[in-house]
Amino acid sequence: MFNIKQLTKGNNMNNLKKIGLTALGTALVASSANAADITMSATSKITYTGAENGVGGNTWSMSDSISFSTTGEMDNGMTITHGIELDGPAIDANSIAINTGDMGTLTFVGGGTTGVITQWDDLTPTANEEAHAAGPYNGTPSSVHGGGAQTHNLFIYDYTVTDGLALKASYAPSGSAFVEGSTEYGVKYTGIDGLTVYAAMGENNDAAAGIDNVNVAAIYTAGAMSVGFQTNDVDHATANSDRDSTMIGISYAVSDDLSVSLNTSTVEHESSTLDDQEATGISFSYTSGGMTISGSYGTMDNVAGTSTVDNNAYEMNVAFAF
Repeated sequence: MFNIKQLTKGNNMNNLKKIGLTALGTALVASSANAADITMSATSKITYTGAENGVGGNTWSMSDSISFSTTGEMDNGMTITHGIELDGPAIDANSIAINTGDMGTLTFVGGGTTGVITQWDDLTPTANEEAHAAGPYNGTPSSVHGGGAQTHNLFIYDYTVTDGLALKASYAPSGSAFVEGSTEYGVKYTGIDGLTVYAAMGENNDAAAGIDNVNVAAIYTAGAMSVGFQTNDVDHATANSDRDSTMIGISYAVSDDLSVSLNTSTVEHESSTLDDQEATGISFSYTSGGMTISGSYGTMDNVAGTSTVDNNAYEMNVAFAF
């Protein structure tokens, strides 16, 4: 039988005081927190990829993504957004964005994204995939950029200068696996109706032999059609390792639900022992409600600069958004 008199005797009275103080402290902490908006979205996708001549095999796979975002305004007027993306059983992306208002937005990325150069590696319009990523080509194709491999523990800064002009910068600090810190800068101009121009430059010090990158792209949209051109310059500290890439893309919105595109990319190697890698891809995307069906088919000659390696590859996706 519970006896209130026994509970209030001796040490039991002290226990009651501790419980009361703990509850009060919890209430005070809770009352100091600001209100926040929480959103959640999910995407599930089934993918079928393959390549002709049996190269790369025919592969079924799936990916799933559940994203959570918490946004709240601080007493000083700043808006804080914490985003987490779950991909399967693991955290695929994790970031904290600090929106200061007039001073721009600083985002610390715990994982799941890259710096400016890699984010802007190929901005030409496509309905599904870039020409060099249409499927599992034989071997490992030469990259169209020289961006860093670091996808975690980096800072990204976005700032709108005026209407039509925005700046983006990223900094990846040095660490046990990275020789030095890497800084990248980008400018986006939208001051002319229908035209978007990107320019970016930066260094990649992830490896002992550093890389300097320059990306320039222009995309023009008129009605249902978009045309884009991009060139990337990769200046590698290792002799005969420089690369110049050129990408062209054109997309057309057949309807509100269906889009098609044609893309090409060429990677020119400084080394005289390597041939130009040339890729061409066609893509489509059809959306109905929360379901999207998309696919690509591509051809690549001289994969990674090897004249004897040519391949055709394809990809099909069915994705559901919630």
